[in-house]
Amino acid sequence: MYSLKYKVTTSTCDSNGRLKLFSALQMMQDCSEMWIDSEPTVKHYFAQQNMTQLLATRQVEVVRLPEFKEDLTVTTSVYEVKPMFGFRNTFIYDAQGEPCFKTWSMGAFVDLATGKLKRIDDATIASIAIDPQQEMHYRDRRIIVPKESAVAHPPVPVMRADIDYNKHMNNACYVRIAMELLPSDFVVKGMRMEYRVPAKLGDELTPTVYDNGDTIIVSLLTGTETSAIIEFSR
Repeated sequence: MYSLKYKVTTSTCDSNGRLKLFSALQMMQDCSEMWIDSEPTVKHYFAQQNMTQLLATRQVEVVRLPEFKEDLTVTTSVYEVKPMFGFRNTFIYDAQGEPCFKTWSMGAFVDLATGKLKRIDDATIASIAIDPQQEMHYRDRRIIVPKESAVAHPPVPVMRADIDYNKHMNNACYVRIAMELLPSDFVVKGMRMEYRVPAKLGDELTPTVYDNGDTIIVSLLTGTETSAIIEFSR
């Protein structure tokens, strides 16, 4: 298990003084990325093989939104590893040790030169610390997009500020764009995200929204390819 300490600061708050979901995702993503420093064998193997881990899917349960100046701890732990995929829990806890956000995610092991999936060897898998799978409501990682009731929205350009060190759009930025299309009274209690084709600088993301009341699905397309599908639930 790997953990980072945070505080809810001005730049991470919404207009009500509570932690933005976008900021919470950034915290969880940073913790998951920094985890590799606690796994020297994996870190060396990835560097030697010119590989990285990319987020493929994440599910979020929002227990409560922490408020301005609260102290938080983000923890991430791997509970299963396959040759091309890893599965982890990443939780955000308050100062009393109670969870505010519960998530599970699947990461893909990718060759940086080709952008394609790449297997890691058995010795590297065996070296990874495996922790128990944490308690939360696990849903399917695949999001089924409806075939009707679609509402198209104008394209959104991918900006320089959206690009991370992997040279494509940061995962949390897809959620930021999608949340702008939610009704102002929509309170997000759960979310699933499925990432497919990474968007790059100069691309435009075309959002399509499917609203059935209790859930809203936002599909973000780059040209004819789906970059991300995000499902929000009340």
